[in-house]
Amino acid sequence: MNDRIRLALLYLLPKNALSRTAGRFAGSKLSRWLIPYYAKTFQIDVSQAEKPIEAYQNLTDFFIRRLKSGLRPIEDGDTVIVSPVDGVVSQFGKVENGTLLQAKGVSFSLLQLLGSQRKANDYEGGTFVTLYLSPRDYHRIHAALSGQVVAYSYIPGSLFPVNPFGVRTVPGLLARNERLITYLSSSRGEYAVVKVGATMVGSVQVVYDDQVTTNVRGGIPAEMSVNGPVLEKGDELGWFRFGSTVILLFQSGMAILDDLQEGQFVQMGQRIGEVRKNN
Repeated sequence: MNDRIRLALLYLLPKNALSRTAGRFAGSKLSRWLIPYYAKTFQIDVSQAEKPIEAYQNLTDFFIRRLKSGLRPIEDGDTVIVSPVDGVVSQFGKVENGTLLQAKGVSFSLLQLLGSQRKANDYEGGTFVTLYLSPRDYHRIHAALSGQVVAYSYIPGSLFPVNPFGVRTVPGLLARNERLITYLSSSRGEYAVVKVGATMVGSVQVVYDDQVTTNVRGGIPAEMSVNGPVLEKGDELGWFRFGSTVILLFQSGMAILDDLQEGQFVQMGQRIGEVRKNN
């Protein structure tokens, strides 16, 4: 199948409806028998899971599994930024002229990503890193720096796949798919954790609001300031119910990324940069 046909199918398929149906099945008892096949197909190391594989009640339960204690040590240091997830570095760099790099030769709008001119102004000139989670990865999301949850935004949208083909061929994909954005205020400044939905992503859940999920029928955009919990670096922030992409955004002058490489795999808790000491 050539790229033109594949791209046409991406646009024509009822991605949101299919994803809701898949999410309902994955949450049903019937899906339990698929767990061993899912683990084998995606070469998941089940020995890292918090519970034995037979203890999970359905495929979603297994997919959002926690890991055994101590398997993801958190890099120490008040100024150290850690990866919030297990995933592959897709892109990274600076926000320039209101755009971020999606793939080679493809950019997307910061304003469209955040859905707020005020927030776009806050992050203009800042630093970002995009992390892609494959089906085999651990899918819980953690704080990259210690801070308090001070706001969130829910932005309905499409559910294009965020695999390399989708990212390469769908203009502005990461700003078109549904997003759930968490803003945290740290001692060094504010940063955003943008959780991007994708095909077959049933929802995104967060620890500070049980009602905030993505891929709901007729979703209504929401932007709210909250007096949320204080999360230490590495504390759980939320989880994907089937997998996607996280974009970390830091305000201008706040963060310096390490020498990351496109395609590099990083684990939650691993150092990926630092905040400026004079910030």
